[in-house]
Amino acid sequence: MRAIDLLRRAQRATTRSVGVFVRDVGAGLLEVSHNTLALVGLAAVAVALFGASRPELRQQVETQALAWLQDRHEQREIAAGNVLVGLDEPDAVARATATDPGSLSKEQAAVAQWLARRYRVATEPVAALVSEAWAIGRRAGLEPTLILAVIAIESSFNPFAQSPVGAQGLMQVMTRVHDDKYGAFGGTHAAFDPITNLRVGVQVLKECIARAGSVAEGLRYYVGAAALASDGGYAGRVLAEQQHLRAVAEGRRVPVSVPNTGQPAPEKVAALHLGGSSPAR
Repeated sequence: MRAIDLLRRAQRATTRSVGVFVRDVGAGLLEVSHNTLALVGLAAVAVALFGASRPELRQQVETQALAWLQDRHEQREIAAGNVLVGLDEPDAVARATATDPGSLSKEQAAVAQWLARRYRVATEPVAALVSEAWAIGRRAGLEPTLILAVIAIESSFNPFAQSPVGAQGLMQVMTRVHDDKYGAFGGTHAAFDPITNLRVGVQVLKECIARAGSVAEGLRYYVGAAALASDGGYAGRVLAEQQHLRAVAEGRRVPVSVPNTGQPAPEKVAALHLGGSSPAR
């Protein structure tokens, strides 16, 4: 019996010890958790108070939070297949060379629509070029139809055209020769801006005509054939195209497939660009 009593007392003592241990551990964990929550709460309050006293810090936190949310949104959109998300640029339209044909005069609109059909390009960018040709033509004392005819023959209204010897853009200006003229437009890369190339090309064309004394001879200088026996029909093609454009501007019907006269062979055109002696081109 004594052994049983001793065993029971030991069991009760062990139970009491375990109970005390559990209660102490529980109390400790509760205290720690309370302290942790209190620390988090105090930290939040401190940040709020500090942010209230430091508007620039609050703005920085808000900016970072907004950027994080925006990034999360973009990642979800990209994952869904929308590759344009985050690339939006509302001001991009300001860089476009385009004009509503409805804003042009009747003769300008007729020319723009005819050129667009003839050279298979969009009407809006051609309308912008037609408008600019009229504006700078008045300033330079050149017929806008002549300017547009040069563009047509030189590049077929391709603003990124380049010849084997470096004539670039709509009017195929020799950029390395006329780099000084592009200085006012930010540099020679402006040769591929359609409006800039048109303006520089008009200046070069005006100089060529002034040097030669006539439009036909000036075109020979422009194409670099001043010292050659023949310009390969270049001037004739430009002037023929100008006649078509004049007729269109006057309201006459001109088929878009009408040919130009004096069209040179491709090898002759290449020879003109390669062998021209005039520094204007």
